[in-house]
Amino acid sequence: MAQAWPRIGRMTQARSLTWRALIAVGLMVGFYALALSIALFLVWVPYAEVRYLSRIDFRLALFCLIGAFIIVRATAPRPDRFTPPGPALTPDRHPRLLAEIAQTARALDQAMPAEVYLVPDANAWVAQRGGVMGIGSRRIMGVGLTLLQALKVSELRAVIAHEFGHYHGGDVKLGPWIYKTREALIRTVVGLARHSGLLMKPFEWYARLFFRVTHAVSRHQEREADVLAARLAGPAALARGLVATHRAALAFPAYWTSEVGPVLEAGFLPPVVAGFARFCDEPRIASDLARATEAEMQEGKANPYDTHPSLRDRLAALGQVPPEPGPPSDPPALSLLESVPALEGLLFATLTKGKAGALRPVSWEEVGQAVLLPRWIAFLEEHGHELRGVTPSALAGLDWVARGRELARSIGGEPPVEPLAQFAVGAAVAVLLARQGFVLEAPPGAPVLLTRGATRVPAFGLRAWLADAAGAEEWRRLCLEAGIADVDLGLAARGRAEPAPSAPRAGSSS
Repeated sequence: MAQAWPRIGRMTQARSLTWRALIAVGLMVGFYALALSIALFLVWVPYAEVRYLSRIDFRLALFCLIGAFIIVRATAPRPDRFTPPGPALTPDRHPRLLAEIAQTARALDQAMPAEVYLVPDANAWVAQRGGVMGIGSRRIMGVGLTLLQALKVSELRAVIAHEFGHYHGGDVKLGPWIYKTREALIRTVVGLARHSGLLMKPFEWYARLFFRVTHAVSRHQEREADVLAARLAGPAALARGLVATHRAALAFPAYWTSEVGPVLEAGFLPPVVAGFARFCDEPRIASDLARATEAEMQEGKANPYDTHPSLRDRLAALGQVPPEPGPPSDPPALSLLESVPALEGLLFATLTKGKAGALRPVSWEEVGQAVLLPRWIAFLEEHGHELRGVTPSALAGLDWVARGRELARSIGGEPPVEPLAQFAVGAAVAVLLARQGFVLEAPPGAPVLLTRGATRVPAFGLRAWLADAAGAEEWRRLCLEAGIADVDLGLAARGRAEPAPSAPRAGSSS
């Protein structure tokens, strides 16, 4: 059940909103005045040359007219063509989550967003979309699926209250104007950079001023939204929500790039939310996240171009350094959604414009065999010849640097040679062991292991395993038992268990 909150109503905010609006409007007017003035001057130059000097320099005229055209085109208002960022969440399908959002809206005397969308990242946001420069727009809200996995219900309430604080403070009404002006400034600078560095300079200077000042306004808006959320949901719940959101935002890009992306590219759809939980709970990842979050809480600083205050400043303002622990009975925010697996399918169908239906569902336990092994075999088919002459039993004496250099030449570019050699050798050994009945385990964030019974082989940890005599001896014994001791790793992708030549190539040990 949704927690009953006191009604706060509309707080006195006219003075704060007025000065923010004046700053934003003044800077926007200044930009368009600057753009119009320079464009008119550029058009006037060839006219003045004809009118007062009775001549025309066609190169100068072309330079001026092209410059004026770039400025006018870049600054012209554009309609906001809105594309849904994910599936819409409706009260009939997700009554508990929408009830929480509606309760916050009532407590703040605000209208509900026209649409609430489920989005893939670890974030929540509100905006005005559609129309031109905010005129004719509507309220929308986005709630991240992985954010719901990272938060407890009390923390989600505080985060939603913070987002409604932007509606309450009028921030989203200013937002479209500021965002459109930022976009126009960027278009102008980029366009003029290709035409003339001299013409670009005034806009580059103004862009720095505009971003610095409006981002300071954004940080002020974030602080006010925090104050409102703390009054409504409590400072401790908001602080825990901010920390959990920061932690999830740190983890999500790495999770998406290293774990989810390769699976999607291979044509499979893994359980994204469950995988994110496993990724964040993996001891190595959890330790890294804890250190990074603790450092941000203790030492974080916002620079003049940040749109949000630092986590440290936000927690200090709430008097929550560190945040008070939450109640043990606090349920996960994900429990407010119905049928998470079905929602994941809808989310990816939206993101891929309906092509997600071609993705085959796959569990994380199946990813190793279904996704990674085929990728490694493809890699070895193209570059595995650089491992010719290398055998599993001789890896203890392998010159990893020399072998990595040969692989780097084969691949092109400048990849780090030792990690490249470790990857190629690990992939080849994994392919060989998989053919001998080993199972490839690749949980999100965890080391890739090959297992058979009680035997566990770290696919990409072989070099560390072989660093001492006991590990090297254990590896030789395992290779003999698995029947791969003298197999040429250069032929691993071809499925041929041929012995390596007696004279190894440079880069391997005798």
